[in-house]
Amino acid sequence: VFDVNAIVSHVLFSVLFNEVRYVHTPAELLRVESAAKQNSDIVVSHIPVLGLPEHRALMEAAFVYGTKYQFVQTTGTLVLKHMGVVDPSSSQARLWFLHCKGVSRRSDPCPSIPMRKPLNTINIHTFLQLMEAPLTEAVLDPSDVDVVHMHLGVPVLYLFSQPQTQQLDRATAQTLALQLRGEVGVVLIHRDSPNVKTSLKYNAAYRLPQEDVKYFTLNSAEGVVKLFKEELLQEHKSEEEEEDEEHWSDLDILDDEVSESVYRDRDLMLDLESVIELTSDTFQITVTQNDVTVVLFYFKWDAVCMAFIQSYIEVADALEGMNGVKLASVNCGEWTDILLCPLTYTSLVSNPYLLSSSAEVMSFLEGDLYSKHMYLTPVRVLGLFSSTHDMGVTSFEEAARLLRGETILGLFAHKEAEQWVEGLSVNLPALLVSRSPGVPYEVYSLPSSSPTDLVSLIKQVELDRFPELTVENLPWYLELEKPLLLLFIGKEDSTESTKALAEIKQPLSSGQLDSFLPCWIHLGRTPVGRSILEKYLGFVPPLPVLVMSQLKTGEEVFLFPPERPLMAKNILQWIHDVENGQEQPAGLIPDGKWGPPVPFFDFLAIMDQEAPTYAAQRAPKIKTGGREDHREQKHVTPNQRQTPHPSPNPQAPRQHSEL
Repeated sequence: VFDVNAIVSHVLFSVLFNEVRYVHTPAELLRVESAAKQNSDIVVSHIPVLGLPEHRALMEAAFVYGTKYQFVQTTGTLVLKHMGVVDPSSSQARLWFLHCKGVSRRSDPCPSIPMRKPLNTINIHTFLQLMEAPLTEAVLDPSDVDVVHMHLGVPVLYLFSQPQTQQLDRATAQTLALQLRGEVGVVLIHRDSPNVKTSLKYNAAYRLPQEDVKYFTLNSAEGVVKLFKEELLQEHKSEEEEEDEEHWSDLDILDDEVSESVYRDRDLMLDLESVIELTSDTFQITVTQNDVTVVLFYFKWDAVCMAFIQSYIEVADALEGMNGVKLASVNCGEWTDILLCPLTYTSLVSNPYLLSSSAEVMSFLEGDLYSKHMYLTPVRVLGLFSSTHDMGVTSFEEAARLLRGETILGLFAHKEAEQWVEGLSVNLPALLVSRSPGVPYEVYSLPSSSPTDLVSLIKQVELDRFPELTVENLPWYLELEKPLLLLFIGKEDSTESTKALAEIKQPLSSGQLDSFLPCWIHLGRTPVGRSILEKYLGFVPPLPVLVMSQLKTGEEVFLFPPERPLMAKNILQWIHDVENGQEQPAGLIPDGKWGPPVPFFDFLAIMDQEAPTYAAQRAPKIKTGGREDHREQKHVTPNQRQTPHPSPNPQAPRQHSEL
């Protein structure tokens, strides 16, 4: 119950529960028709969603005409096919009038006439009035005839009858009235009356709403039907649509793409057989009797939930038959008591791993323990302490618990920990970072600090100095607020790409690029990178391509000259020229403002009308404390070449205009 239309329609639906028949299948509709034949006519309607204005209009009509007609309602697509709708997936509300009262034999079908105008109270009233007055007879000129159709805003067709052919003319008029019923009123005018002064050269006339009578000569009944169906009614309909288009065009657009997708697929029945639907009585039993139970909590009215549940069902179907693993769901709208005791999921991975020997440390960094959870992240962070009595162990364990589900940490509190920092300028306690097997370790000093400070430090050391940007990790690197020195490559193993990556690493290792964020995008693994490059430059040049994106200081994008070799000294000279204003930008970062699709859905503006500036866009708070480089020691094996590798997936991604 979300607005006046919904309230009125649902109240009337309850009041008229016994009067309005609700059918799901064609067979149910046929049973209603059989009972109504030779007794009453039927009004059949298809309402895609209950509570909308169309539903209200139908229920109001049923309240007024319920004693005269049998009203039938459906929301599914099966009845639409039975009624001859070509595209049942259309979301349009529809209405038909079934002439069951006048059938001569109960075995005859009930003739049906569709209402071709939008479902609203006025149109339904007009349509039902037209069903009652298919043919009218008069003895006046067309301009003097006053029929109900003129007051209903419906075109009127006038046919002239001669005394000699009166029966034939009446039969023709009745045929046309049946063919045009619901759209055109038909009047048969008898020429034997002295009040009829129309010239004999005309045998027909028509009158559109709010227009004068126009006379013509009728050659055949088919010609009249064609005139109205293909010309006059289409013109009249176009004029009505033009009047309503400006007002309703915005209302026809859903303000959210997910909602639109779910609304479009609303008739698809979800097969929940492979997903256990839990209640407050079965929840605890089901969860405890399986080794692994995945439970989806959802609302049926939420579009994102209904979009996600389709994929959830596909996963459940794929896992069906797997022992010990069950997928279940809870409809939060029905079982609210289950939600009273929420628990935060922190993954199945222990944090930290408690390691007792150097062999276990090696397994954690590169061996079996590493492979066990390699799919989560390739990065491993190891806390090194001389003993379990070290004062920093407790803080490290608490920081690890805070990072559970985000980072995989190990704890080695043992006298052998000294071997892992031997020969380096770092003393225990220390942090050792392994980005993947075969890549040199990085070691950092671990100052005495609170668990919260340790969390910030661990998150920072996880960041790669030359990361591969992905959709997932981009927001975290953007928090560094540095200009991007971005290399786009196509194939990582190509000679050009390998050489370009190596050339950028040279000044990186010497600290000459500390004011920038050198990074790279693999267009094969991150296809959206091609769109970014095209947005930057307006075209996609031959790869590899190096660009500088001034995200925080301006909108300019600079392109490394393609005619110059991509070498370290040339890169540094190019950066120097850009900083001194000697290079012209190759493109601009497009404005990434996300506004409402149409003004009607500018809800923030509507809120501001009630309370000025309440919903105005505010600048985000800037984190203090910075992200200075805490690196106090480079690599354990400095002579070993460090190869690029995927970066961690820290925190949930934040929205950014580029990706």
